[in-house]
Amino acid sequence: MAKTIFINRYFYPDHSATSQMLSDLAFALAADGGEVHVVTGRQLYDDPAADLPALESIQGVHIHRVWTTRFGRGGLLGRAIDYLTFYLSAAWCLLLTTRAHDQVIAKTDPPLISVIAMVVAALRGATLVNWVQDLFPEVAEGLDMKAVCIGAPFLRGLRNISLRAARNNVVLGERMAARLVEQGVAPAAVTIIHNWSDAAAIQPVAARHNPLRAQWGLSDKFVVGYSGNMGRAHEFVTLLDAAYHLREEAGIVFLFIGSGIQRAWLEDEVRRRGLKNVLFQPYQPRGRLALSLSVPDLHVISLRPQLEGLIVPSKFYGIAAAGRPTLFIGDPDGEIPRILSAHHCGATAAIGDAGAAVRYIRELAHGQPELNEQQGGNARMAFERRFAQSSAFDAWRCVLGQCVEEVYA
Repeated sequence: MAKTIFINRYFYPDHSATSQMLSDLAFALAADGGEVHVVTGRQLYDDPAADLPALESIQGVHIHRVWTTRFGRGGLLGRAIDYLTFYLSAAWCLLLTTRAHDQVIAKTDPPLISVIAMVVAALRGATLVNWVQDLFPEVAEGLDMKAVCIGAPFLRGLRNISLRAARNNVVLGERMAARLVEQGVAPAAVTIIHNWSDAAAIQPVAARHNPLRAQWGLSDKFVVGYSGNMGRAHEFVTLLDAAYHLREEAGIVFLFIGSGIQRAWLEDEVRRRGLKNVLFQPYQPRGRLALSLSVPDLHVISLRPQLEGLIVPSKFYGIAAAGRPTLFIGDPDGEIPRILSAHHCGATAAIGDAGAAVRYIRELAHGQPELNEQQGGNARMAFERRFAQSSAFDAWRCVLGQCVEEVYA
């Protein structure tokens, strides 16, 4: 029986976004009766010192956790060494695990792991599928990471070889699909499957029934929330400018939930500006996600315009599942703005246009509060129709089923 083998640096019980998506899909495929393996690391995203078991079976998934160095994400050199040791250990593990007619699904953490997967798949007579969560080295170029930019043309060429060699490349949106086609990948080898959230686990929770709002002192406030990773890809100056303009409006509060490399800067900037209307909370356990995502009346997503088509913020799907509208700060023609416009579940402000953000927040908080509820309902409706976990799983079953049929044709 052919196996399905995923490769990604993080897997359950890790809580990072790529880990959660992979864990959901792997467990679902194993529940279908398939033989599912995952080649991953022993660390956790936010705990490089963690040492998870090397071999483990959870919910029918066979987990192979390989050895790597443990420098963590703090420095670029240490991260590069962690990547290198993962490449070597994962390649050896894949060689031992993969057989003819297996399907190897490579995610994009670490970058270029698809190249390792391509080589192993070719040697073993297996099928390669790439699950593209972001495009490297373009992301590094967009963030002006000079150490990577020097070698970007070579790395891009190597990456493109693995994309063209794959039976299928699963991407997260239309603009990312267009990027792959521009790089010479055949359109027939590109499939759009959005990331997802669990429709049953994340349900809209009314403000009056949400204990977190009371616990955090937000019962009588209109809450503008940012939830998730506060990383280099996100722009926060526009949102802080909006908070500054609204600092005298006591009924409006800005809430940041999560962490990331920019959180310390955000906290310092809030203190420097003297903003009393901005609060911070840590990441919440996955079991409380429905409550934490339902605390804000309006969610904010931000993505630097130069990263459009390279990254699609996965936090949107949880926001939509929670039945909340979204204010997107970034490229008005971006992937998320297109969804917001098509489903009437939010608005967009360009980077630097704090005035547009302030007008939309005031409209929902004071001018047309019924619009907030209407757009939140539209978001949940769009989620159920297009972005639910069950829909994504069905699409993945189709992708993997087609691969099997082609191998045995």
